[in-house]
Amino acid sequence: MTSITSIDPKQFRRALGAFTTGVTVVTTRGVDGTDIGLTANSFNSVSLEPPMVLWSLDKKSSNLQHFMTGDHFAVHILAADQEAISNRFARGGADRFARLEVGRGLGDMPLLDGCATRFQCRTTYRYEGGDHVIFVGEVLEFDGSDRQPLVFHGGKYGLLLKKPTDLEGSDPGFGDDWLGFLLGRAYFQMQIPLRADVEKRGLEDIHYAILSVLGAGEGRSPDEISRLVEITGHRPSEEHFHVLAAKGLVEIRTTETGGVRFTEAGRQYAIQLLAAGKSGEADAVRGLDEQEARLLTILLKRVIRETEVNLPDVWRKENFWREDNIRGARAAAPQPNLENNRS
Repeated sequence: MTSITSIDPKQFRRALGAFTTGVTVVTTRGVDGTDIGLTANSFNSVSLEPPMVLWSLDKKSSNLQHFMTGDHFAVHILAADQEAISNRFARGGADRFARLEVGRGLGDMPLLDGCATRFQCRTTYRYEGGDHVIFVGEVLEFDGSDRQPLVFHGGKYGLLLKKPTDLEGSDPGFGDDWLGFLLGRAYFQMQIPLRADVEKRGLEDIHYAILSVLGAGEGRSPDEISRLVEITGHRPSEEHFHVLAAKGLVEIRTTETGGVRFTEAGRQYAIQLLAAGKSGEADAVRGLDEQEARLLTILLKRVIRETEVNLPDVWRKENFWREDNIRGARAAAPQPNLENNRS
């Protein structure tokens, strides 16, 4: 570890970012009767008896006077799905409460819903703390939920992952803990209910693969679909498409007249398979909490991104999915931009 004797503000701020915190929104009733709120991660406990908490606010904040003169404040510990609320109350120059459902607490303070925990406090002490003012409040009322908290570390939002105890002592290697084996087994086990349904219709895995590719977008030729299906290890023949057509699930046209397309019955069956797949996904992550399931998805996407270097262009996401896919287009989530305690 490198020792730093001269304090550079930027380096100091970066060093403080090594400490993982929750994210809060602190609210009060302004001196003019308006609702005041801002994002802060400087929250901490002080005492159990009496129950007291503290937080701090930059002296340059335009909202400082409201908290200096107010008798009460409320601290909202945000839940994991409230990044948008955090960003909203970190921005300046806008009505942060616009179009929000706001409750009322002690001293007519604005209260936000959906939080992991809320503390309603009476301001008991204000201390000078360098370029900040430290507010200490006695907790008069509080309420909570079992929702996972929003986490902040190193200038970015994070997810809370509890350390597992059921897998301790496992030895990573090329056996049961090899990632490739685990991914393959998880996929196979999640597909068992779908395979059973496909077999009831007299179809095979390769037919399911064709329908899955068609669900990513219609209008491709049989050859195009076959190249996409190859990612599953199968190579469809002309006969496989004729089986699906004979069962009334697809129409085979020329590329000029629309390519391979679902019939209405085929589209409904594909949607049914999609719903069954989502149900199987819910069963698979039943033993995970919301944060763990979300983290699993993020990590798998990273694995996919890191292993797609040599992926043929035809299998790349931008070439695989079309606007008419049965899942529907999804917009990319905005990146977090959190500025604490300066509002």
